Order: sequence, then C-alpha cells, then structure tokens
Amino acid sequence: MHDLLMAIKVSMLLLQKLQDNFQGSLWKKPGSLVWQSMCGILNNFTKLLMDESLLPTVQTTSGLAVILFTKTMFEPVEKLPCLVSDLLLRSVKCASVPEWFMSSCRSLCIEELSGSVLLFLCHGALAMLEWKNGSMGQNGEKLLLDIVLVLISLASQLKDSSMAVSLSRVLAIWTNSALDVLESSSQNLKCSLNGNSNTTGKLLEYVYAHWEHPLDAVRHQAKLIFRNVLRIHQATLKGSVVKSDLFLSVLTESLLSLEWHVKGKYASLGCLVECVGVENILTVDRTIPVQILDVMGDQTLASYASDLLETMFINHKCHLISSFQKNIWINQWHDTWVSPLLLVLCEGNPDQTTYVIDYYLPKLLKCSPDSLSYMIKILQASADANIGSYNTRGALGALMACLRTARAHGHLKFTDIMRDGLLSIECVKQGLVHQHNQVRIDALGLLCETHRSTEILSMEEMQLILFFITYNLNSQSPAERQQICSLLKKFFCRIQESSQVLYKLEQNKTKQDIIKESAKRDHFAALQQYKDFMSSICDKLFEALFPGSSHSTRFSALTILGSIAEIFSVPEGQTQAIFQLAHKIDSTHIQTLIQCFASTFEEVKVLAFELLMKLHDVLDLQDSENLHLLFQAAMDLSISTKPYDCVTASYLLNFLIHHKRLLSVCLKNQQVAHALQEDEDMSASTKEKNTLAVIKYLLANLEQEIFQAEKSLLQAAASFPMYGRVHCIIGALQQLSLNNLTLMTEWRQMVAKLILMSYRLSAVVAPIVQSSSPEGLIPMDTDSETAGRLQMILNELQPRDTNDYSTEAKISKEHHKVDLKKMTDDKPAKNVCTEIRGKEMQTCDVTAQMVLVCCWRSMKEISLLLGMLCKLLPSQTVSESSDGLITVEQVTNIGDYFKHHLLQSRHRGAFELAYTGFVMLTEIFSRCTNESLRTLPQQWLYGVLEEIKSCDPSSKLCATRRSAGIPFYIQALLASEPKKSKTNLLKMTMNELISLAVQVNESPNIIPQVHALNILRALFRDTRFGENIMPFIADGIQAAILGFTSPVWAVRNSSTLLFSTLITRIFGVKRGKDENSKKNRCGHSPVYRSREMAGRALVPFVMINQIPHTVQSLLNGLPDHTAPCIRQNSVHGKLLQVFHLLGSYLESKHRNNSDLQQALVDIITFVRAKVWLAKRQNPCLVTRAAYLDVLIVLSDYLGKSGRKGTELFGFWEEISMIISDSELMSGVHYSSAVAGFTQYLQSITKLVISLLSVAADPDFSKSSSPVAEQMMNPSSLVVQLLQSDFHEVHLPMLEAVLLWRKQIDSKQVPEEKKGPLSLLSDLEVTFLRMAMKEKHMECFCKVLEILHCMDFRNLLPTAEHSIKMNPREFLNWAMNIIDVSDSIEIQSVALKLASKLVSHLVQNCQEVMESEMRQWVQLVTTCCTDEQQIDIRLAAAEVLRSITPLFLTNPKLILGLSSTLAMWKGVVLLLQSEELIVRDTAADIIRVAQSQSNICNKTEFAFRVVNAPMALDLAFGILCELLQQWNQTSAGVRVLLEWLLGEDDIKKDLETTTLMEDDNLFNKGEVNFWGETLTNVRQLSKHLLLLIPATRLSSPDHGEFHQLARRASDQAQLVAQLLKELPPTPEFSKTLEFSRLAIQNERISTCLKILTLLEFDDACKNKENPEK
Repeated sequence: MHDLLMAIKVSMLLLQKLQDNFQGSLWKKPGSLVWQSMCGILNNFTKLLMDESLLPTVQTTSGLAVILFTKTMFEPVEKLPCLVSDLLLRSVKCASVPEWFMSSCRSLCIEELSGSVLLFLCHGALAMLEWKNGSMGQNGEKLLLDIVLVLISLASQLKDSSMAVSLSRVLAIWTNSALDVLESSSQNLKCSLNGNSNTTGKLLEYVYAHWEHPLDAVRHQAKLIFRNVLRIHQATLKGSVVKSDLFLSVLTESLLSLEWHVKGKYASLGCLVECVGVENILTVDRTIPVQILDVMGDQTLASYASDLLETMFINHKCHLISSFQKNIWINQWHDTWVSPLLLVLCEGNPDQTTYVIDYYLPKLLKCSPDSLSYMIKILQASADANIGSYNTRGALGALMACLRTARAHGHLKFTDIMRDGLLSIECVKQGLVHQHNQVRIDALGLLCETHRSTEILSMEEMQLILFFITYNLNSQSPAERQQICSLLKKFFCRIQESSQVLYKLEQNKTKQDIIKESAKRDHFAALQQYKDFMSSICDKLFEALFPGSSHSTRFSALTILGSIAEIFSVPEGQTQAIFQLAHKIDSTHIQTLIQCFASTFEEVKVLAFELLMKLHDVLDLQDSENLHLLFQAAMDLSISTKPYDCVTASYLLNFLIHHKRLLSVCLKNQQVAHALQEDEDMSASTKEKNTLAVIKYLLANLEQEIFQAEKSLLQAAASFPMYGRVHCIIGALQQLSLNNLTLMTEWRQMVAKLILMSYRLSAVVAPIVQSSSPEGLIPMDTDSETAGRLQMILNELQPRDTNDYSTEAKISKEHHKVDLKKMTDDKPAKNVCTEIRGKEMQTCDVTAQMVLVCCWRSMKEISLLLGMLCKLLPSQTVSESSDGLITVEQVTNIGDYFKHHLLQSRHRGAFELAYTGFVMLTEIFSRCTNESLRTLPQQWLYGVLEEIKSCDPSSKLCATRRSAGIPFYIQALLASEPKKSKTNLLKMTMNELISLAVQVNESPNIIPQVHALNILRALFRDTRFGENIMPFIADGIQAAILGFTSPVWAVRNSSTLLFSTLITRIFGVKRGKDENSKKNRCGHSPVYRSREMAGRALVPFVMINQIPHTVQSLLNGLPDHTAPCIRQNSVHGKLLQVFHLLGSYLESKHRNNSDLQQALVDIITFVRAKVWLAKRQNPCLVTRAAYLDVLIVLSDYLGKSGRKGTELFGFWEEISMIISDSELMSGVHYSSAVAGFTQYLQSITKLVISLLSVAADPDFSKSSSPVAEQMMNPSSLVVQLLQSDFHEVHLPMLEAVLLWRKQIDSKQVPEEKKGPLSLLSDLEVTFLRMAMKEKHMECFCKVLEILHCMDFRNLLPTAEHSIKMNPREFLNWAMNIIDVSDSIEIQSVALKLASKLVSHLVQNCQEVMESEMRQWVQLVTTCCTDEQQIDIRLAAAEVLRSITPLFLTNPKLILGLSSTLAMWKGVVLLLQSEELIVRDTAADIIRVAQSQSNICNKTEFAFRVVNAPMALDLAFGILCELLQQWNQTSAGVRVLLEWLLGEDDIKKDLETTTLMEDDNLFNKGEVNFWGETLTNVRQLSKHLLLLIPATRLSSPDHGEFHQLARRASDQAQLVAQLLKELPPTPEFSKTLEFSRLAIQNERISTCLKILTLLEFDDACKNKENPEK
C-alpha cells in the first residue's frame, strides 16, 4: 500500500516538474506515446480513486492526481471548471466530453459516485486548480459554489471518523480558496458569500454541528472554518466593518445567548473578538469575564475558557493602549480582568482556583507582567485578615499562587521576593503548613519551581524545604503526594545543576580570583551547604520509615529517596558530585528498606525495590546467615495461604537474585547450584545465573506440590497453594532481559518445562474455575421461592449451563471423584469447611473460599506466565529458528490453551486474567512474519462467531455470567488487528453481532442473541477501538431498545447493560449525582419516576432566554377546572417540568436581568390563571402538591430578591387564600395511605414557611399589601404547625426555625430583619415541651439543635418553670440522651447541647456539680476515640474547639489537672484521626488555643491556620507551656510519660492481633492510612525534653515516679522476651506482631530516657536501651 502511494506521488511530481519542458504540443496528439501513457496513467488513477478497499490516503492522493492530469491534458482550459462541476454534480454529458477523457475516466462520468469519491475530487479541485487572481473567471466562481454545496451535502453522509476529518479539512481548504477568489471576484460572488447568504448559513450550520465533535481535528477545522467565514464576510463588504453590521450583531447575540457549557462557543467567540473587537462584546454584557471565570471550575471547559479570556484581554489591552494613556487604561484593564481573578483565587472553590491558576494566570502575567505588583499589593493588604481555612485559600493562598506562577515563568526571583519584602519567611512557613492542601502545594512550588534551573539556592530555601518535609510527608491525597514528590524532584535537579555551575566557576577562576579568598570561600560554603542539606534531607526521609509509619509517609519518603538516588548518580566520566545517596547508606538503612517489602501496599514494595536496585552496587549482605534467612522467608511466603504474601516473596527473591553469594549460601545443596558453579569463567552474569537457579528451585518445589494437589486439592489449598510459586517465577523472569541471554540451552529447557507445568497445574484447578458455580461450589439460596425464581431464569437459557468440564480435566479419575465430592456436596451447612492435615500434620480448616482462591489465582498466574513467555521473548521465538527460546508449535498450543479457558471459564477473575495473557499473545501474532501464526486470530474469530450462530446444543460456550470470557476473547482478537488497516475484521464482526442482536423473527433459541448483546457491550466499552466503532452506535442503540421488549429475562438484562454502556459512550461518564444527564421525553408517562426524570431532563434542552416562554407554554397547556376530562398524569408531568425550569431560570447567573421583571410578571399571570390546581377543587393531592411546589419557587425568589410592586399583591393574596382554605388550617381528614398525602402536607407547609418569611420582612409589612394585613399574628401559625400531629408538617417548620436561628447567629440577617423568629415570644416553652414529648427521631434531633442554638440565659429559667427541670436535671437529661440513643445524629447534637450547658453553668452558676462534670468529661473523651463514628468524633472536635478558652487554656484549672489533661488527650487523638475533616476541625482547636492571651508563642511566628501534623506539634508545646503556668509540671510530666508509655497488656494485645490476622483469608491486619504512634511519641518526647529542666520533683512525687519506672522496666523486659520468641525474620512471618513490639520498644526506650534525665531511679539508666 505504501509503495502504491509513493508511485502516485512520484507520478504527480514528475508531471509538475516536466510539463513546462515539453516541446510544443506534439505530445498532446492522440497517437503520441506520451499521450497514450498519460491516458493510461489517468485511467489507473481513476480506478484507484474508485476502489473503496484502498486506504483513504491512497484514494485522496488519487483524487489529486486525477484533477492534475485532467488539468494538464484538457483543452480549452476555460472549460475545465465546467467539466469538474459536471463531475461533482453528476451531470456529465458524454457527447460533450473528449473521447480520451471518456475512455480514461468513464467510471467517473457514468457511474454513481460514492461520497468519499466526491470528497476526494473536491479536494483535488481545490488543491490543483488555480484560484488566485480570478484566473478561471465566472466558471471558476460557479465551480467554487458547486464544491461547497457538494461538501455540505456530504456532511450528513460521511459518518466514518477518517472521512469526517477529511471533509472538515477540505471545507477549511475551500474557505481559504474562497478568500483567494474574493480578492478579484465579481459582485455576484460577493453577494453569494456574504454573511446573510444561503451558503454562509450552511457553513455556519456545519460549524455548529461539528464544534463539539469527538475528534480534535474536526473541532479545530470547525474553528478555522468559522474564522474564515467571518473573513469572507468582511471581504464581501465595501470598506471596513462597522459596529452596525447586522450579520455580526446577530451572530454576537446568538453566540452570547448560548450556555457556557457549549464548548464550541469559546472558539467562535474568540474568532468574533478578533473580528469586531472585545469592546463590542463587553458592551452587550460587562460581566462576561466573570461568567467565563465561573465556568473554569469544570476541567473539561477550563482550557477553552482560558483561551477565550486570553484572546479577549489581549485585544482589550491593544484597544485601551490605542485609546488612553497608560495610567488610565491600566486601571480599567485591571478592573475588568485582574480584580475578578483575585476574587476567585481568594474565595473560589478548589477546582475553580486550581484551573484558573493553571490555565489563566500564566497567560495574564505573560500579557501584562506589570500587573503582578498590583496583584501583590491588593493581596498583601488582606492577607493577615483573610488567611484562609481548610476549604478556602484566602488572600495568603492567592498570594502564594501568584508568586509561584510568576517565579515559575521568570517574572521574578526568590531573592527578589525576600529583598523587596513581597513575602516574609514566616508567611512562607505558614503557607507550607496551611490547612488548605493547595496553599501548601503553592508554597512548595514557590520554592521549587524557577525559570532557570541553575539558579543558586539560598540558605532560606533549603531551611524551608526541611521545614516542609517535617510536616507534610503524611498526605492522604494521592494527587498531593504526587505533586510534592514532583516539585521536590525539581528542587533536587536544581541543586544538582547549580552545583555543577559552582564547580565550573571554581575551576575557571583566574589567578586574580584566587587571590580573592572571599570568592573561594563563598563557593565552597555554598557547596558545603548543599551537602549538609542533602544529608539532612536523607536522614529525615529514612527516619520516616519507622515501624508503624503510614502508607502515605512511606510512599512519599521512598519516592523522594528514589528521586535523590536517580538525580545524584554519577555518570561515567564525571568526577565531581555534590552528593551520593550510596555514600549515606549503611546496613541499618538497607534493613529498613528490605522491611518495606512487608508493607501491605504493593506500591511501597515497588518503590523500596527500585531504590535498592539503584543502590545495588553498594549493597552487600555480608552476613551469610541473614542472606539465608531472607531466602528461606521468601520460600515460606511463596506458599502462604494469604494471597498478598507471595507478592512479598517475589520482591524478596528479586532482591536476593542480585547478590553474588546467593548460589553458595542459599542454594548450596541444590543440584542447579553445583552445575552453574562448575565453570566460574562462564560469561553469564550473576543475575542470569541466580535467576535461572531460583526458577529451577521454585519449579522443582512446584512440581512436587502439583503432584500432591492431584491427590488432594483441599490439602494443597490449605497448606501450599501453588499460585505463589508461579507468581515468584513470573517476577524473576520480569527482572531479566530475555533478549540478551547467555545460557540459551538451559533457558530453552526451562521455557519448555514452564509451559508443561502450566498445562499440568491448569488441569488441576480447571474443574473449579470452569464450574457453573465457581464461587465456592455451594448453593447460597436455601429459600425455596428464591431458588424457584432462579431456576426459572436458568430454564430460559437453553441449552443449560452444565458443561462437563470435570471429565476433561487432566487429573486421575479416582482423585477427582474423592476431592470433588467433598467440594460439591449440595447439603447446606452452617460452617462450610473441611478439616484436613497439613504438611506438618497439624489440623487446619479449608474453606470453599480457600479452594476457590487457590484455583483462580493459580489460573491467573498461569495466564500471565504464558502471556509473558510470548510477549517478552525475542522476535525469533515465533519462527522455527534454533536460536529461539520457543517454537511455533508451542506458541500455537498456548493460543489453543487461552482459547479453551476464555471460552469455558466461569470465574471472572480467571477469564479476565486469561484475557490479559491472551492479549500478550495476539500482539505477537500481529507483528510476526510467520504466515500461519499471523492468520490465527482471523481463523479463531471466524470460528467463534460460527459457533455462536450455530445454536449447537453441544456447545460449551457460557451463556450466563454475561457470556463469561467470550467477549474478552473477541476483544483480544479484534484488538490485534493493525491500527493502520481499514479494520475489516472489526466491521465484519460488528455487522454479524448486530444482525444476531436484532432478531427479526422470533427464535426458540435466544442464546446467540444474548451472546451478541454481551459481546457488543464489551466492544463498545473498549476504548482501543476509538472512533472506528462509532458508526455502529446507532444500530447498537436499536438492538438494545428492541431487546427491552423480549419476554426472556436474559435478553432484557443484556439489553439494559448494553444500553447503559452506549449512553456512557455517547454522553461520557456521569460526573454528578443528579439525573440531569438522563434524556427522557416522558413527561406524560404513567410511571411516576419517569415523569420526575423527564422534569429534570428537559432543563438542559431549553436555553436560558427561552425558559420564560417555555414555562408559559406549559402552564397554558394545563386544563381549566371546567374541563370534562383531566389527565392527572399529564398535569403532573407538566408541573414537574415547570418546577425544574423555573428553578433553573431563577438560580441562573447568566440570564438577562433586564428582561427578568417582565418575565416574572408574565409567568405569575399564567400561574394565577391555573391556581385552581392548588385548591380543593383539584381532587388529586399529587398534582396539588406539584402546583404548590411551583408557587414555593416563585415565593422564595420574590422574598429573597426583595422585589416589590402592586402587580405582585395579587400573587401574595392568592397564596394567602390557598393557605387559609387548605386542610392544614381547617383540619386534615385524609389518611396517610392516600396517594400524594405526604407530598401535599410537605408542600403546603413549605408554602406557609415561604409566606411567613416574606410577611415578617419589615419592608413588606409596611407595604399596602392585603396579605400584610391578614398576616398580623404569624407566631400562632408557627406554633400551630409545630404542634401538628404529622411530622411531615412540623419537621419542615423545625428546619425553617433552625435555619433562621443560624442565619441570625452568623450575622447573615440584619438585626432589624430577624424573620418570624423575632415575633415568637414563647419559643423556649414550645421547644422544651416538644423535646420532652417528641417521638420522631429526625424531629427530635432538630429540636435538640434548636435548643443548642438558644440563649441559655432565657432557656434555663424557662425550663425550670415550664417543664420543672433545674439546670442539674436538664444537664443529666441531655447527657442521658447520649447514652440511650441509637442515633449518631442525636448523640452528636446532644453532646454539643450538654457541652454548651456545662460551659454556661460554669461561667454563670456558683453550684458545684462534680459528679456531672466528671460524667461530661468522660463522655467527651470517649467520643474522641477511634472506635466512634466519624460524626461523633467531629462533634467532639467542635465541642473541644468551643470550650478551649474556658477549660483547656484557662490559667485556672477549672476541671482539675486530670480531667483537663484527659481533654487534651482527646485533642491529640482527634489530630491523629483517619478522617481529614475531623483532623481539620481538631486543628482549629489549636488555632483557638494560640489566640489566647496567656499562650506565649515561643516560635518566631504565630501559626494560625495549620495542618494536623503541625497542629499536633503545637498542641504538645502549648500543653507543656500550660503545665508551667498551672504550676503542675511534675504531675503533668508523669501523666505525659504515661501517655508515652502506652498500654500495659502487650501480650494480650498481640494475641488479639494474631486472631484477627488469621480470621480472614484476605485480611491484611491493621492498615495505617494516617495515625502514626511513633510520630506522636517523638513529638511529645521533644517537648518533654524541653520541659525537664523546669521540672522539680517533690518527695511525694518520687513514689509515683518510682512506680512508673518499675512499670517501664517490666515492659522493657517483656518486650525483649517477646522479640526473642518471634521466629526468624519476624518482619515477614509475623509482621504485625513485630511492628507492634518495635513501636512499644521505642516508647519504652524514650520513656526510660526521660526518666533518666530527671535523675531518677538507677534502674532507668540500666534499661534505657532494651534489647531490640
């Protein structure tokens, strides 16, 4: 195909080069050889153009050649455009065409031309004909218009993705040609191409239809076409474009009226700005910049929006510069473009600010670098007051972002920032530990990102990086961790590159420079600072890999260490290196990294292994015993029943393979070791020899285990599941370059053995994974009715799924019968397990889960191994060459193996992994040269399609489980088709499957249809097929919808799944939780849920400016009360659509406010015309409720917006009448069983609440509205609603009162506008009585919330008078709720209520309530523990934040030392909570504590809004400072040492851990995502060590400290004993126990160290370092 393409191009090139050299016109004579040759070539080009089987590139080049040769040969030249027009319009008159042309291009003249041929001819005409200077005259102009009409007509025909791209490009070429022609065209052509012409209209329609095309190329061409259309319109006008141009004005209004989620709007507006100027756009709406910034919260729109903004502000700047002086225009420019940006940066949502910074800010600074100083000035002024929080950046965060971006793009340097005082070091530190994660990242980016990578680092930058690492390694957010590691990598690169600059400066010094010792010292000092800094960084990172460190900390530390090892490696030839990690590594560090293999997270294992490999040149495990123990640990883990242990084993073995002494130490008794050590001079590398030896050792063990498994699969599953061995073999092979092996003979033998072993192991486990019920082989449905329904479904799938795979398994029948009988026993049992004896004859239970895991994981590993053997081996493996490691026969057998298991496996895990291996195999087929292998995928595909169509009862294809592995099998085969081909296999397969899925005639066998639907679903989901599968979507939708009507459940189910996949393929992944993406036109559906969805679905279809008209139309379509027949379903559907449309319209920020007032008046008029639907005249409560909801939307908006006017009085009066005439006022006579009763009660109550909010407004009450006169006593109405018997009534009222109360407390409502709450004189009495009687849980929770919001100065006296409860009783009542309630929400609110009550009583009452206070302290501290629900802990954090000034930091110990320290311990626990929101709230406690006047901030800067790690450090510092203020250092130190020491019962704790570990096959034990015990210990000990000098022990203290010392000593001995009792390499065999003991060991050691520093108890000095 490539040769053919080159031949056409060469022919065209020769013709173009040589036609000027032809002598005269002799060559044009029909008899000349040249002429005959050219006619023959033209004929060939015509055939190639018409051949649809060729690649599009060949056809389109042929089209160019046809036009070029015709142009060269045709005479007269002025008639050539007419000929081309006739060809395109299919109106060629054969008589008028030259004979040579008819003979050469007959098919073009007489045959029906396909769309693609017409497209290629159009392309040829545009590219090969002369369009400039009007050389073709009127005929050329006609041809130009004919071409565009043909092209536009093709847009609806050519759906293939490649054709769509080609069409868009040709249309763009046409617009360029039109511009060329217009330079010297006739007036007729200008009239035909101006903006108002039919041609331009069709071009714009094409643009609108394709500006959101899935292909980038089409979207780009659509933009070019639109830009050229504007240029064409300008070219048709006489003179310059004026503002009053109708076409441009209408186009501007049309584009601006579109929603901002229309992506094509942005590029088109950008083109329009270039054409008419931004001022004309802003004149229409000055808020456009703000609207575009609002859109940038959506990442899919952010790039489009930023490009438009850039176009606009650059155009605006040019316009202003040409019109005003700088000091005038710059202020206007800042107001338009910079001020909205700063507001977004300070207060925008996280996504919006991130995308604005990434996409918009750099472009703005590039356009106007001087604006940076303006931005900094504005942000600095508000940074202290608006420092931000956990969910907002604040001005400080915005300042960090601006400075980071400016530095990264070269607008300023860090030294400039410090020198000019743009930002202090303290502010940077605050940013580095800010609560908002993006502020921390921006602050780090400010330090790490610079425009010049060789810029010398300052000492301040290095100190700040160390400060950052101390508090930010433990980030739970993967995205944040990645950003941290990436930025630090840039920082280290800068150190490396700048150090080389320093070295070169030192080397290039002249003699004169040498005399200047100061310069020499400066360079050496800088380099020494670099070395010290890198050493400190590595120390901190290795310290972070302590026992019990979280996954986040380990991931960050290992990633950063890996970057250091990579960046500071010494390339060959380079002698000077500022730092080498290898020189910093010692045996302790190596052991720490090896222990990371025991992590439950594989990415930690990967990072540790990669780091060790980067350092493997300096690794040397000198201790032979240690090497042997590690090898033995790997072997033991490889047969563990815990699936994740074999992964650890694999990493351990891969690490050991790199050690030279592995053969002599670990495999010295193995025959393979002796064989490989006989010839020490052999050229094979240590890695290759070790790998081969390890694989042989694993394979030898595995073969013995397979032999045992053939006898008893149960014993294998319980004692030596074989998949671990295979996994280790795969891991070892992956580390080896199989294309560069030395021991070829041994490897060939090994590959053959591995393949045979795979088949043998597969045969053992196949009966399980290919069973009809592989998940344990135990029926789970014992209920007869459930089982009956299941049986009915299975009966529909004929032939039934009863393939007898057991008879095909390659294991002996006697063993098969014995084992499978035990496993397939159908008797239901409570405990489904079998007791067997393992290798050491210990008794163990084997469950169905263990058997299944053993089997399907074995099948998984086999598939990966076989696939890897095909994929990773060298290219000669697919030939018969003796040099290859694998033969064609072996590859073919592997393919047959995959085919068998993909088509017959039942377990999803098994066939999914078989698919992975099969894909590896098919990739080999697609690029191999062996014909028999290359055609195998096509043969297999035809075979499986025939089997699906055949309906053969003996077929073993699985029709259940979504066709199991069949879709995977076909996916793999189709994916192997070369991407540059015409994908004929895919097209053939899709056509076959769609024909099966859409069954025209009813067939008794529906299995083929089910298979087809399931396979289609898989193919449509596969992104590898890209745009090639798009033309089949319409047929797929049809097949899915027709499948809904099938009487067979299996067809309906598969059709539903296919339809869901297609919707996702068409509209993208659903991003929100709402259902606006569901497109229904089901407003009149009898199904209630369908009508609801239809109401929502209509909203995105209606433009904002069209909503008022649509709403009026829907309201007008509602029936009058006199209508003879009222269809309530239809009424309900329309009302729901009105409700959602109105809500969308009134909430929209992009509507035209000038039209809003009149639109509201018109809508209200239509609403009042149909108001009978909200009254008793309407017997349907559902539609009454729906109409009330519409009234609520209008009432709420009118109330909030404060719109007044006499035209609205009638509306309020109607609402008042509806309420007064409703059942809510006269009494409810309906039963709750009546349809719509609940909705009606809720809606009428909400309407009352809405009217109350409006009527209580002082401005409204002063008006002359008749409603204001009727609503003179709203308090009685509120009380009436609260006392209703229906919770549907008083729950909304409670929510409204609570909302009003919170608004007043947060100062959102001015004092003079307190709503109905200000008119309720007996509010306390009402709610206190409700609290005593309320039974509804949700209502009771709201009542408690309202009580919590009240003023206790009024509430407590009222409680004593109305419900006869004194403050002590009221407190006990509140605390009792916490104990007895099962509701988390009620417990949380009750805790807040009790805590506020305690604070009030302590501050205002003299009565001492010691027992109640102790109970309250116990409640608060209990709620802080990890065992509590997140809402409880969050409530406890809020309580502690509120009581901090009174109890935690008060100079007086109100609660006493013990209780106060218990509260502080709760703060520490909350700061180590797994949930971010709890930690952030707890960090606020520290912010409040630091704001107290008695807290002396000993740091150079008072941190205010900090993350949890920093807050924990500050908490210990504050607590130690308070102990000195309270004069309680000795007692306080003792309590803090008890915190440090931890629990006493270590042994029992370890036993519990062991039981939990063995309880579940997949249980990995405790997984630490955040809290780190040793971080707590180390930070606490740091502050304790500072407190020791101020601690003086009195005589009574000595006894208690003696007791504490003895306790620590006893624990030290116990931990040492327990560590001795652990098996060898306990970090792998007893990971959890070892980790806990190591943690406790450090706790004890630290405690004893501090006791020693207190110069107390000689025993402490002897026990300071207990045995590890």
